[in-house]
Amino acid sequence: MGDIDAALEFYGAIFDFTLRSRSDSAAFIDLGDQFLQLSQNRDTEPDEKRHFGFVMDDREPVRTALSALGVKLLDRGLNFRDTWENRVEVAPYDDIQFTKAPNILQGMGAADLQKTPNTIAQLEEKGMAADSDS
Repeated sequence: MGDIDAALEFYGAIFDFTLRSRSDSAAFIDLGDQFLQLSQNRDTEPDEKRHFGFVMDDREPVRTALSALGVKLLDRGLNFRDTWENRVEVAPYDDIQFTKAPNILQGMGAADLQKTPNTIAQLEEKGMAADSDS
């Protein structure tokens, strides 16, 4: 990131997060049970091979916020580049292969989230299917 204040403003316009700690060159933010460290760094070229992502149960508010900011979506899904050219992916919870413990889902107010049949089948193939769809 080129500027921590600008990064907090940018990501704050897209995601509802809690600022956990902050220094002149870094900030730690919590987003539900996920966290991100924003670090001030020298200018770098965009990295085409790496990205980071967030898992959301409802991605439409993110899509709306990105549109309001004039951020262009990339090739597939809900992928975009932030102001500093970091590639960010926002994935739907129901279509990813990891699961959250029932107590985490309950604490997030999302106990009713389910996986898609395709995702459940992929987990079963790996011998990783949960007793429930959470």
